[in-house]
Amino acid sequence: MNANLIAAAHTPAQPAAHDGQRRVLAMFPGQGSQREGMAAHLIREHPATAGAVFERADECLGLPLRALCTEGDAEQLRATEIAQPAILATALATFEVLRAEGFAPDLVAGHSLGEFAALAAAGVLDLADALTLVRLRGELMAEIAAAVPGAMTAVAGVPAARIEEICAGVDGVVELANYNAPDQSVISGTADAVAAATELLRAEGAGSLTALRVGAPFHCSLMATLEERFAAGLHLADFRDPTTTVISSVTAQPVSSGQEARELLRRQLTAPVRWIEVIGAAAELGCTDYLEIGPGRVLSGLANRMVADATVRSTQDARRIAAAVAEYA
Repeated sequence: MNANLIAAAHTPAQPAAHDGQRRVLAMFPGQGSQREGMAAHLIREHPATAGAVFERADECLGLPLRALCTEGDAEQLRATEIAQPAILATALATFEVLRAEGFAPDLVAGHSLGEFAALAAAGVLDLADALTLVRLRGELMAEIAAAVPGAMTAVAGVPAARIEEICAGVDGVVELANYNAPDQSVISGTADAVAAATELLRAEGAGSLTALRVGAPFHCSLMATLEERFAAGLHLADFRDPTTTVISSVTAQPVSSGQEARELLRRQLTAPVRWIEVIGAAAELGCTDYLEIGPGRVLSGLANRMVADATVRSTQDARRIAAAVAEYA
């Protein structure tokens, strides 16, 4: 973990000096960003681009993703095996709308599940392989959720190093899963262990403790039993070398090849999301603009808190997509 970023809890990162050119990081969100009707405006207003993505997704997976992302209720979209392909399809449909208008990011990154969308946007995975892998990932994670009662809790106001110490002293599995911002982390593990750690963090003076509405304990050692089966699926997919710089959420470094991308997706199951370092790496590479592509505004909110003097936008509705097109097309 980048100690400087953790220590500077209230000091936004400064973009590296650049040549006056704007450089855009396209950020793709993960599970939890789903919401009712999240693709309705996309399909209605952009049938040739967004609509085509959902048509292909429905054919590829045999799931009614188009209907779920326009008419599905919150409970339907919460199921891990549904939420993951639904978010991926919505994010990539949004990206296709922007790309059709001439948008081309300089770098891409994805938060957890969002890394599959980032790899697709960078030409590493085609749409069918990305959807197939995410469907498999969601199904495997749903199995874990059914077999092991798990939980995830967002923690604000306690340094990550102290959270790690507290988790290490709790019986059972509870680990730091997301380094989201210098003042926000997420813990993950068995329900009992997460509850015990949550009480200790409350006593520590945490500013807030929010139980996440997710279907499984992501990014912790409980996911290790999935690695072999998911690796088999990864082996069947065609991974190409990236045509756009991809910053990995596992290493916070650029992904050098398709083969490395395949291995990082396997490791991602149990590895924490190092989002602080991802944003720091983008700033060091000269990024001036941070655009969240897909449903939700969590990543744009984090970027606003972490990077000084940056332009930050989201694309979760028609108005914001229009603003992004006006800004970048």
